[in-house]
Formats: sequence, C-alpha cells, structure tokens
Amino acid sequence: MSTESQSSPSVVSSTTVGTRSLPVGSMASGVVDSAHPYYLHLSDYPGMNLVSSVFDGRSYGGWRRAVVITLSAKNKLEFINGSLAVPAADSGLQQAWARSNDMVLSWLLNSLSKEIADGVLYSQSAKDLWSDLEDRFSQINGANLFQLQKELSVVVQGSSSVSTYFTKMKSLWDELDALNTFSACVCECDCGVKTKNQKAHQDERLLQF
Repeated sequence: MSTESQSSPSVVSSTTVGTRSLPVGSMASGVVDSAHPYYLHLSDYPGMNLVSSVFDGRSYGGWRRAVVITLSAKNKLEFINGSLAVPAADSGLQQAWARSNDMVLSWLLNSLSKEIADGVLYSQSAKDLWSDLEDRFSQINGANLFQLQKELSVVVQGSSSVSTYFTKMKSLWDELDALNTFSACVCECDCGVKTKNQKAHQDERLLQF
C-alpha cells in the first residue's frame, strides 16, 4: 500500500504600503523581498556611515548628493523623500517599518557632526530629520553664493598637482552650479543661444583655472 504525500498550496496575503505590495507571510518569517525598502542586508548595521566625511555645516550640496546616492543604492531613499507612507496600525508591518526607519535614522546621525546631530537627535523619523536639514541648510541665499565665490577667488595651486588643484576647483564649481538654479537652461530651441552660453560659461572657468 503506497502512501501519497499531499500538500496544500500556501496562501500568502499581501499588504500595500505606499505604492508597493509586500507579502505579509514573508514578513512574519523575517524574510523580505530584496527589492522592497524594508529589506535590510546582513551588511547593514546602525553604526555605518553613509558618506566618508560628516556634515559640519559647510558644503551641504555636496554632502546631500552623496547621501542621496548612497540611500538610493540601498533602496532606502523613500524613507527620506516622503514617498513611503507609514503603515497602518492593523497592517502588521509597523515593526518592519520602524526597524528600517531607525536604521536610516542611525545612518543619517552618523553622517553628521556631533553639534548638528545633537539638534536632530530626537527626530521621530528619517523623513523628519531630513526635512529639518533641508529647511536649515538647503536655502539658496546670497551668503552661500558669496562664500563659494570667495573660496574660488582664493584657491591657488601652490605645491599641489594640477590634478589636485583642478579637483578642488571643480568641486567648488559643481557646488556653485547646484546652488544657482538659474544657471541651467532646459528649454528646447534652435537659436544657438544655449550652446553659446555654455561655451561662455566654460571659457570663464578656464580663465579661473
């Protein structure tokens, strides 16, 4: 007499968070789809730094870009840009959200100087912390532009190599472009003005170099 093993297909319900659907069954076992923002790799840990240099109040544009690139690579950008909603209390996903949110919070705090980190230490979410930094440091004003122009005017090659000198200049130029939102023309035209302006811009920087 033969015995035939029978198995019934498992049914896994799903819950929608933001614009994504996450299997609840997989969340209960602690395994999350690696394409989902809640997924944490074994190499992810709270003491990790997102960038090589902490933000101390200077060069916010460059620091911000480095952080955004890293979080995007880790699929955690949604935790700071507001596109990932906090799950409902009855969704069964709040613990997973809190775990990932706290991880991103820790990464951001580690990427700030002690003085700045102390001011945002009690942020309830990574989004709140990021919004605070944006409000305080991303404002485009004359003081920022003046400071960059001043730095550009005093940079000298000295004993530095041409490569090192150019890298320093390019870093300041890129930050200046990021602050000056009116510097880039995005319209489509065939009059040639856009090309001429870009050429004049490049010539000006060649003279600075």
